[in-house]
Amino acid sequence: MRDTDNTANTARVRGAHGAHRPTVIELRRYTLRSGRRDELIELFDRELVETQEETGMSVLGQFRDLDDPDRFVWLRGFPDMASRRRSLAAFYDGPVWAAHGPRANDTMVDSDDVLLLRPLTERSGFADHRPERRGAPGTAAPDRFVAVTLWSFPPGVRDGAALIRDGLLPLLRETGPAPLAALATETAPNTFPRLPVREGENVVAVVTSYPDEPAHHAHAKALEAHPRLRDVLLPTLNRTQQSPPQLLRLTPTGRSLVR
Repeated sequence: MRDTDNTANTARVRGAHGAHRPTVIELRRYTLRSGRRDELIELFDRELVETQEETGMSVLGQFRDLDDPDRFVWLRGFPDMASRRRSLAAFYDGPVWAAHGPRANDTMVDSDDVLLLRPLTERSGFADHRPERRGAPGTAAPDRFVAVTLWSFPPGVRDGAALIRDGLLPLLRETGPAPLAALATETAPNTFPRLPVREGENVVAVVTSYPDEPAHHAHAKALEAHPRLRDVLLPTLNRTQQSPPQLLRLTPTGRSLVR
């Protein structure tokens, strides 16, 4: 988030934007200066949520990474790649970022770890995350645990995404709560190169949510015990994937819609 005409008809844009599911999603992972994560979260949740949405994007979720006290993770979505370019230009060239961007950037060591994603299937994107459901600035963080599992496959290999879509997602629904979203790499060129994204990726991200981490462990244990996963799917995934899956262990901030 290091770059430095908000629309005039703010209410209309926000209302229209809230009515659809984003088809382009950024998963952004920031490495921060030691001890400054809460400072960024307070600034972000107070100044940089509605003001981004006024340009036509969706701020879907903001999270603390449980495995790194200096890591901030967040999700934002767009209707399509063309609107992504317009919205990002409006925000990063606008007065809000001019006022608050320098302080936000000062908390960061790196902000370029960004995956550009799209729903894996027509119905696997984020749904029912309407801005009116978001708490006010200062809302206490909910007691929730969000897991994002990143499956990485060699570039150009389509079998991996099909294995997740046709094999893993049905098993997740059988053994526990259904995923909030399943996303795959968006292969279209980055329409806003001032904000880099990771190139050459072939990733599937599965987002799940639980009341707490023990509930996640229980779901994982039930999944691992399922014979279809153990005997069929997992061996095939092991042969297909480029590296072992990465688990992001996250807790949402008070204003995160994804929780």
